[in-house]
Amino acid sequence: MRMRHVWMTAGTLFAGLGGHLQASDWNMPVGVTDVSREVYSLHMTIFWICVIIGVVVFGAMFYSLFRYRHSQGAKAAKFHEHTTVEVIWTALPLLILVGMAVPATATLKKMYDASDADLDVMVTGQQWRWHYSYLGEDVDFTSNLATPREQISGESEKGENYLLEVDEPLVLPVGKKVRLLLTADDVIHSWWVPELAVKQDAVPGFVNENWVRINEPGIYRGQCAELCGKDHGFMPVVVEAVEQEQFDTWLAERKAAAAQEAQGVDREWTMDELMERGEQVYGSICASCHQADGSGLPPAFPALAGNQALLDEPERHLDTVVNGVSGTAMPAFRTTLNPVEIAAVITYERNAWGNETGEVTQPADIADMLSE
Repeated sequence: MRMRHVWMTAGTLFAGLGGHLQASDWNMPVGVTDVSREVYSLHMTIFWICVIIGVVVFGAMFYSLFRYRHSQGAKAAKFHEHTTVEVIWTALPLLILVGMAVPATATLKKMYDASDADLDVMVTGQQWRWHYSYLGEDVDFTSNLATPREQISGESEKGENYLLEVDEPLVLPVGKKVRLLLTADDVIHSWWVPELAVKQDAVPGFVNENWVRINEPGIYRGQCAELCGKDHGFMPVVVEAVEQEQFDTWLAERKAAAAQEAQGVDREWTMDELMERGEQVYGSICASCHQADGSGLPPAFPALAGNQALLDEPERHLDTVVNGVSGTAMPAFRTTLNPVEIAAVITYERNAWGNETGEVTQPADIADMLSE
C-alpha cells in the first residue's frame, strides 16, 4: 500500500506538470469519472518516467559521442565485462517496471469490478447503430446517427458535432454505478467514450461487461472504435448524464411511451399514421443504405423506388425486413424495431416514391409473425 501511495502521489505531481497538454488535442482527456482520472494520472506518470529515461539515456549517449569523439584523440577502452554495471542495468529497469505495475494493476482491478451496480444497461452493436436496453425497466431504444445527409455529402456546412450526434442518446444518472453489458448482432463493434474511460468490444455471441460512475452532468461523445463495415464512421456514441431526479422523470416518460407503443400493436392503424411513422423510421434506419429517395446504391443496396420484384412479393418484402438476407449487408430488424415500427416502415416503402401499392401492414400482423 505504501508503494502504491508513493506512485499515485508521483502520478498526481506529474499530471500537474503535464497540465498544459490536457487542454490540447495531443493528450488524452482527464474525463469525468474517478477511473478516467486515475487512468490519466497513470498516463502522465508513465509519460514523465519515459521522458526522464529518454533524457538520461540520450543525454549520456550524446555527451559520450561529443566528449570522446575520435577527432579529439579519444581511444576506445577494451574490456570484456563489468558485473556491477550489468547488474545495475538489469535491476534498475526491473524496479521501474514493477513500480509502474503496482498502481496500474490497482487501477485495472477497479476497472474490471462491475459488481454492486445500481443500474444495468445492455448495449448491442448493430450495423451501424447502438441498441440500449435498461434491464428490469422495460425501456429500450435504438440510437442512430443524427448528422444530416446533406452535411455528409458536402451539400451543406458541417455542424459542430459532425458525425458525433444521435437521435437518442444513452441517458444515465450521475453518481450511480452503471454496469454496461455489451454484445453485437452482426460483427465486432467497440463502444468507446474517452471522457468515461470506457472502451469495450461488443462481440457477437459473447457478453462483455464494463461499468461507469459519472461525476458530472453533461453530454459525452464517442464512437465505434472497431472497423465494422461500410458505415463504420457513422456509428457515434452519445451519453447524456443527468441528475437522479431528472433521470427518474425521463425513465418514467420512456416507460409510459413504451406502454403506449405496446397498446398500439392491437389497434388498427390508418394509412396516414403508418406513412408518417414509417417515414421517421426509414429516415433514421434505412436511408443510409437505400437513400432518402429510395434510389439505393446498387448492387450492394438495391433501389426500393420502382422495385417491381419487391412490390409484387409482399411476403418476401416482409421477410427481408424482419429476418434480413444472409450473405448480404441487409440485417435482420426483428430485434432492432418493434412491431409498430416494422409495420410502418414496410407500409411506407410500399407506398412512397410513386410505388403506391395501397397496401397497409398492421402492427398486429407483425406481432403474430414475431411470436411464431
